[in-house]
Amino acid sequence: MNLIDYMQNEYEKKDAPLAARMRPKTLDEVVGQQHIIAPGKMLYRAIEADRLSSVIFFGPPGTGKTTLARVIANTTSASFKTISAVSSGKKDMEEVVAGAKERIAMYGVRTILFIDEIHRFNKAQQDYLLPFVEEGTIILIGATTENPYFEVNGALLSRSVIFELKPLSKEDIILLLQRAVKDADRGLGGLNVVLEDDAAEFLAERSGGDARSALNALELGALTTAPSDDGKIHIDLETAAECIQKKAIRYDKDGDQHYDVISAFIKSMRGSDPDAAVFYLAKMLEAGEDIKFIARRIMICACEDVGNADPAAMQVAAAASLIIERVGMPEARIPLSQAAIYVACAPKSNASCMAIDIAMKTAQNVPTTVPPHLQDAHYQGHTALGRGIGYQYAHDFPDHYVEQQYMPSEIEGTVFYEPGELGYEKIISDYLKRIGKR
Repeated sequence: MNLIDYMQNEYEKKDAPLAARMRPKTLDEVVGQQHIIAPGKMLYRAIEADRLSSVIFFGPPGTGKTTLARVIANTTSASFKTISAVSSGKKDMEEVVAGAKERIAMYGVRTILFIDEIHRFNKAQQDYLLPFVEEGTIILIGATTENPYFEVNGALLSRSVIFELKPLSKEDIILLLQRAVKDADRGLGGLNVVLEDDAAEFLAERSGGDARSALNALELGALTTAPSDDGKIHIDLETAAECIQKKAIRYDKDGDQHYDVISAFIKSMRGSDPDAAVFYLAKMLEAGEDIKFIARRIMICACEDVGNADPAAMQVAAAASLIIERVGMPEARIPLSQAAIYVACAPKSNASCMAIDIAMKTAQNVPTTVPPHLQDAHYQGHTALGRGIGYQYAHDFPDHYVEQQYMPSEIEGTVFYEPGELGYEKIISDYLKRIGKR
């Protein structure tokens, strides 16, 4: 162990935050993520056999990405190097690559490079790594809170195995908290801390699967709470609530959470679930999503998924869009909620959307000519050209309807719009049948 590594270990033993001190050293100490590191799983076998290939760990904060990298560092015979994309650049990678080439040439020792927050490297920086990963000069371990399919070079992805880490369960978090309270070497065992059951459950629930958040709150409570008459530091529910405060919503407006939440919002409105729709709306508002963006999505859903089954949905959505620009937040939450709930509860039809999509494809692929009697007749000479001759004005006939050709001859008889049987479209359907259009 070199001096830097030794000093790092000493720091983590004494002065590092509790979450850092309690990081597992071996696979057996890791809590959660059994879908990828249970005995017999591919990643477990690869780490145990020290035959790891390049991997990318992605998942929310506090789920164990860096922990797994540290476990690998503790078990591998390869040289383990780590850099952070937040503070490192190409020069740092060049130094690692140069050292890796030297070690493999002189000693036959592989080099594992752990890059934390790899999504923060730009395309050029990620491209630099590619040939060295491909030829085996370095084995890459990337960690990211973002979906790697959005943020990591596709060529690097194709040469790596991707593992998604899930938020830890409440039981996992409680186990980690209890472990930290009892551990006298790395944890709070020397402080005589008593973590009450309801406080542990509260921290586990409010941490949202983030072990770091829960451990930080526990440490804050232990360091700021005076011992009771029995000489013990009691972390009760009230103390736990003060220490964890409000858990930040896991939502990145520039990452895949943005796309996931808005996707769930739209699908909930389309699926007629007003409760789910208003929840995802709340999640976006709490995270600071652009209210104009939300309003646009509601308007699109009103047109695409409700359509003529309830034409008022489009009016409600458009009105909400206008209102939010005039009132802003926090009041804008109310018209957005009203519009989202209205759209979710409205009868559904995508017939208008399907009609225009099919019609546009037909317009692209089939040359057509406007029937002569429908052509413009507002100029001298139209008679000589045969334009507009024979057109019948619908309002001159009973029920304001007259049978005549409107569709181009090349596609006459084609049906683009098929109204459904829900809501107002039932009335439309009945009318078209009555006049012989269906």
